[in-house]
Amino acid sequence: MIVDAEVAGRKISVRCHHGVITEMADQIVLAAGEEEINARGGALIPGLHDHHSHLFSLAADLNSVACGPPTVESPEALSDRLHRATPISGWLRGTGYFESVAGDLDRDRLDALGPKLPLRIQHRSGSMWFLNSRAIEGLGLDHNQADDHPGMERDASGRVTGRFFRADSWLRQKLPSITAPDLSVVGSLLASFGVTRVTDATPSNGETELLLFRRAQRSGALPQRLRLMGNLSLSSMTSDEWLEIGELKIMLDEPALPALDELISRIRAAHADDRCVAIHTVTRTEIHFALAAIEAAGGRAGDRLEHASVTPDEALQLAHRLGLSIVTQPNFVSERGDAYFTNVDARDWHGLYRVRSWLSAGVPLAAGTDAPFGDPDPWRAMCAAVTRRSETGICLGPEERISPESALALFGEGCLLSNGISHPVNDRRRQRTMNTVSALAIGQPADLCLLKAPWQEVRQSLSREHVAATLCAGRVIWSGDID
Repeated sequence: MIVDAEVAGRKISVRCHHGVITEMADQIVLAAGEEEINARGGALIPGLHDHHSHLFSLAADLNSVACGPPTVESPEALSDRLHRATPISGWLRGTGYFESVAGDLDRDRLDALGPKLPLRIQHRSGSMWFLNSRAIEGLGLDHNQADDHPGMERDASGRVTGRFFRADSWLRQKLPSITAPDLSVVGSLLASFGVTRVTDATPSNGETELLLFRRAQRSGALPQRLRLMGNLSLSSMTSDEWLEIGELKIMLDEPALPALDELISRIRAAHADDRCVAIHTVTRTEIHFALAAIEAAGGRAGDRLEHASVTPDEALQLAHRLGLSIVTQPNFVSERGDAYFTNVDARDWHGLYRVRSWLSAGVPLAAGTDAPFGDPDPWRAMCAAVTRRSETGICLGPEERISPESALALFGEGCLLSNGISHPVNDRRRQRTMNTVSALAIGQPADLCLLKAPWQEVRQSLSREHVAATLCAGRVIWSGDID
C-alpha cells in the first residue's frame, strides 16, 4: 500500500497486489500484514523505460577506463589515466574516446600513450576499437590473415594498424575467456533512476545472451523487465512478462552500406518471422537509405528507426506515412553538443536528435540513453529535451524543445508497444496514455517510480535526486528517502 501519493494532482492511496495495481482511492483501509509506504505527498508515476541501452556493455564500461571528454581532454591526461589504471586479467579496457583528446588513434599512438600492457580502447560512438601492439601480438593478429575481419584495418605492407571497425563480436571471440559482466551494479544503478524496464538494443543478441539475461533476472541481479532486440535467432525464443523478444536490430554504417536489395531482404525476412525491424540511422544518408528500404519492403506497425541523429525535414513525413516509430537520444544534445556545434555542418544543427518535430509530424516517439555510449541517467536526457543546451550552455535546435511532461513521456511505455507478437502484457500497456504523469490505472503492472516531491516541483528541475523509491511488479527494487 502506498499512501499520501500524488497521482494526477490528487492525493490518493494505491494498493498493489500480485504485481499489479488493484485499488486507487482517496482512502484505503490497510489490511493485516500489508506493507505500507508513506509517499509524503510525492508524485507517483509509472516506472521509466529506457528504450535503447546496452546492458552488458554498460556493465563492462563501469569497470573500464574513461578515455574521453569531459573526464579526459588531452593526450597527457589520457596517458596519465592509462598508466594509473588497474588491469583486469592482464588487460586494460578504455571507453568513450573522441578525436579531440589525442587525434586519430592507431597501435603506434597507443604504444606511445599507454603502459606496456595489452590495451583496447573503444570510440565513444561504439563503432571502433583501437588496440595497441601488445594486444595485437597477444591475439596473434599480425601474421594470420586467413581469419581477418572485414573491419580489421591493415596498412599497405599488411601490418595491422590497430583500428577495428564494427568488429565487436569477432574481437570478443579472440579475447581471453572471461565471464559475462555482472549486471547487479547496472540493475541497482538503473533502479536508482526509477527505471523498471529496459530495451537492450545490441544487434548481436541471440540465445546465449537471452539465457544470461534470464539468469540475471532470476537471481535478482537485473530486477527490471527487459525487451531484447537482436539477431534472427531470437525469433524462435518465447516472450514472457519479464523478458520480451523485440525487433531485429540492423546496423547501417554510411562508409559500408549494404546493397539496397540486401537490406530489403533482411527487412522482409524479419517480417516473415513475425518480427519488426529497428534500424540504426545516425546520418542523413543512413536515414534516407533506411526509409527507402522500408518503403520497398513494406513497413509494418512496430518498425522503428534508432537514433535518427540527423533528420532532414523531408524524412519526417515519409516516416509518418510508413508508420514508423522513432527512438532518439536527446541526452547527446547535452553531452556532445559542444562538439556538434564545432564539427557538425550548420545546416544540420536543427536536425540533431529532433523531438518536437517528430511529435508535430504525428510520429510515435520514445527515448533511450544509448548507455554506455550515453549517460545512463534518463533524467539528464529529459532535461536535455527540455532545454536543448550543451554542457557549456549552447542551445542547439531551440525549436525542438518540449515540456517536462512530454520529456517524461518519452521514457514511458507510450506508443512503442507493437513488435508483431501478441502478448497480454502489451495489451495492458496500450491502455496507458502519453501523459505519463497521470498514467496509472487499476489493472496495470505495479511498475512504479515514487518521487520525493509533487510533480509541479519536480518539473522545475528534472533530476534523479527526486527519486525516492522504485517498484517493479509491486516489489521495492530500490529505496532512498522513504519510510
